[in-house]
Amino acid sequence: MTTSTPPLAAGTQGTRGTPTRAGRVRKRLTSRTATVVSIVIAAVWTIPTFGLFVSSFRPEEQLKTTGWWTFFRDPQFTLDNYQQVLFGRGASSGQLAGYFVNSLVITLPSVLFPLAFAAMAAYALAWINFRGRDWLYIGIFALQIVPLQMALVPLLSFFSRGVNLGGVTLMPAWNLAGEERYIQVWFAHTCFALPLAVFLLHNFVSQLPKDLMEAARVDGATHPKIFRSIVLPLITPALAAFGIFQFLWVWNDLLVALIFAGGGSDVAPLTVRLAELAGTRGGEWQRLTAGAFVSMVVPLIVFLSLQRYFVRGLLAGSVKG
Repeated sequence: MTTSTPPLAAGTQGTRGTPTRAGRVRKRLTSRTATVVSIVIAAVWTIPTFGLFVSSFRPEEQLKTTGWWTFFRDPQFTLDNYQQVLFGRGASSGQLAGYFVNSLVITLPSVLFPLAFAAMAAYALAWINFRGRDWLYIGIFALQIVPLQMALVPLLSFFSRGVNLGGVTLMPAWNLAGEERYIQVWFAHTCFALPLAVFLLHNFVSQLPKDLMEAARVDGATHPKIFRSIVLPLITPALAAFGIFQFLWVWNDLLVALIFAGGGSDVAPLTVRLAELAGTRGGEWQRLTAGAFVSMVVPLIVFLSLQRYFVRGLLAGSVKG
């Protein structure tokens, strides 16, 4: 008479009953200590944000004389703060509606361009054999150590003067003006994001099953077909994870947009106008709180909507069962 052994839970034990690395990591992340730490971190991050949200709806007199927590004892709220910040016509108002649109115009292409270029480069470096591939990958990885501030002046010179070598103009100056200067901001953010994007996505693409790629080639699939039909769906969590980081970086950026687009109301993002409000109208707390929350609401929506992909992207490939 023989007895059968029940199958082991996937990812929890090895062939002899010893926990695998994935099982040990999962156990630590679901322990009581990890849960308490997560709750504390969530509270530390959420309470100030909630206080800012409450303050943005409070009248000016209450906001300047009492703390936001007193709102629950004497609840009074108004929408005048948002009306003045977004659509006010006075010199002291925020007028953030136009700057909000500028931030969207700057951010969306600055996220999509590096994602597209990095995904194609990561696939080429991982699955296409060509001479100098490893050295090219090392060079891209090394570019991450170059501080962004060191590249601002050369890049600005590239836009304004072009490229000249021995008196020969290899590339003319861009000479962009007005809304055309968005192109300079997109180009700068794409260049600054590519080294890290290629590095991260290459790690995901290179871990895809080799048998899957070979089966696709046997079936006659070309590299564009493999990239579009197989690779992109499998690395969606990685794309979303980096996309969130890039979106937050570009949306909250002040330096790059101010240098390459300027501070005009037709091209400047929200961060430029918020800096002006904080510097010139520091006493207008009710408008600053409303303006700050306006600048936060889009990143919050993006993060919460892509949260599940973000977590999967961070954990994918970190452990093996």
